[in-house]
Amino acid sequence: MSDRLDDLERRIDELRAGVRRAMRVKDTATARTLRAELRGAERTWDALVSTAPAGDPKDSDPKDSEPLPPAKRLVTVREQVHQGLLLLGACAQPRLIVAVGAAFCGGTLRSNQLTSLRRDEERSFKSSPYGRPYYLCAALTDRLSPARGLLAASTWPQARRMVGPLSPRVDFLTCAIAVAEQVGDALIEPGGARLLARMARNIPGAIDGDLGPPDPARVIEAARAELAVHVERDTQDRAELAERATTQLGDTARLFGAATLSTVAKKRITG
Repeated sequence: MSDRLDDLERRIDELRAGVRRAMRVKDTATARTLRAELRGAERTWDALVSTAPAGDPKDSDPKDSEPLPPAKRLVTVREQVHQGLLLLGACAQPRLIVAVGAAFCGGTLRSNQLTSLRRDEERSFKSSPYGRPYYLCAALTDRLSPARGLLAASTWPQARRMVGPLSPRVDFLTCAIAVAEQVGDALIEPGGARLLARMARNIPGAIDGDLGPPDPARVIEAARAELAVHVERDTQDRAELAERATTQLGDTARLFGAATLSTVAKKRITG
């Protein structure tokens, strides 16, 4: 069993290296073939590991009698969301955070797990302000109210957590660059390549019509070119909004947004 696993692991490493070489020279046909073989090898490895009998004497080793190390701590939903936001470096919607977690962080998030997360964070902050190293908070609109469906990290500067007219596009391009950098730096994984392909389709010049995975370097170049057009104005808009938020809002509202008139009315009706 162990010899078979060793052979498979070596083959998996060889296939991953082959995929990267093919991607560098833009040989998409070879990359596609190698990735299919890689997925098959990984499935075989998983099947062997999951069916290996516990305590098989053939696989015994003297060190097996030593105390086992502590179990790896489970990463909470909150921590997985935080990891995704830090990787992206910009305000993001839950579905993008979930996709990034699955592609690069080994995450197991589902979108419905994020539904009440921001409200839970706000309640925690109100009960014990700044009791945690970070909070998962809201991006704020020009009305200083929470932007629908956009999460941010409390440790970011206030300006980065504001949403001006150009901010959705700027944040999308920023996230695309971050994803492309991860795909370029890490071993090519199907989830990361698929996510980058979806994002690249919305960036002019990022793909050349090829059916294969996009070139991360090309995506970065195209995203930065468009970002240069918008970033100065967006930075100015965000700075102005951040100044308003800092001077007009209290600690809680700066993180989670000011209540809108509709929210106040709803509370009065339900109260």
